[in-house]
Amino acid sequence: MIRLLRLYDTATAQLEAAAPWLLPSLARLVFTGVLMVYYLNSGLAKFGEGVLGLFRPDAGAYVTIFPKAMEAVGYDISQLTLFHWAVTLAGTWAEVLLPLAIVLGLFTRLAALGMIGFVFVQSVVDVYGHGVTGDDIGRWFDAPSNALLLDQRAFWVLTLGVLVLRGAGPVSLDRALTTFRPASPAPV
Repeated sequence: MIRLLRLYDTATAQLEAAAPWLLPSLARLVFTGVLMVYYLNSGLAKFGEGVLGLFRPDAGAYVTIFPKAMEAVGYDISQLTLFHWAVTLAGTWAEVLLPLAIVLGLFTRLAALGMIGFVFVQSVVDVYGHGVTGDDIGRWFDAPSNALLLDQRAFWVLTLGVLVLRGAGPVSLDRALTTFRPASPAPV
């Protein structure tokens, strides 16, 4: 029995030693495989046409982000305020740039923290703007584990939380930037 416990202790020590690089690497891989295309497709679809479309979101972007406001103005973007434009443009750019930063491992902790905020706002808009209710919101500590908001997005936030706490891992632009950063001069 003691030999079995020592074997277990050795294995867990090796796993613990691998955790600092393995956890963030796996979190970025899971984010890339599960959420990158989802967010990129959603964000890119919100830009308007042509080069100026990068600064003029299309009507669908406003409907997604401000559904009740769009309904109130008869889906006429010109009746919305500068605030609506700024929030929609910032949200659209965030939906594209934050996932790319995470995948590349660039400013990963900040990008993951931004994505956690994005997921929170997205969930609030889903409930209060788009009227998501009941089983789609879900409940924790119940038998079904497939609710769109509380169940799925909890795992999204957990994955992003690993990146906030542990960084991007060894294969990342963050690591490259810290590796090639010139040493600070010695204090005088």
